Amino acid sequence: MKRPKKIKGEYKTYSAKPEEVDKKWYHIDATGLTLGRLATRIATIIRGKDKVIFTPHVDTGDYVIVTNASRVIVTGKKMDKKIYYHHSGYPGGLKETPLRVMVRRFPERVIMNAVRGMLPKNRLGRRLLKKLKVYAGDKHPHEAQQPITIEVGK
Repeated sequence: MKRPKKIKGEYKTYSAKPEEVDKKWYHIDATGLTLGRLATRIATIIRGKDKVIFTPHVDTGDYVIVTNASRVIVTGKKMDKKIYYHHSGYPGGLKETPLRVMVRRFPERVIMNAVRGMLPKNRLGRRLLKKLKVYAGDKHPHEAQQPITIEVGK
């Protein structure tokens, strides 16, 4: 990374270029982790906000692999009270699914939806979400990328 040039005692604003960004792969085991805190940490890494070269309109983040998504926990009574909504587009097509059912049937979607809500609502956000790989079990097909395992606080 090049250092900003100093002009008359002040630094010039640095804007990262996509080709200058070094992409890494991280692995997170979601066993026993709180859903919201896990999603916040993942969104920070994917967005690249933990890097010094963070630029809001450029993809400066890294890839994240999450395993054991079915073992994520939530606080309080959210398992029964949190409802996911989906509409088919037809009259009377509103579908409601409680979190308890979503974790049992589609544990990957629970984490994906939580992280999606923390990313920008534009083209960049949709592109960033593709860098998140979530798996219900503890196996993943990304060993070739040599992911760095990181711990997320409970």
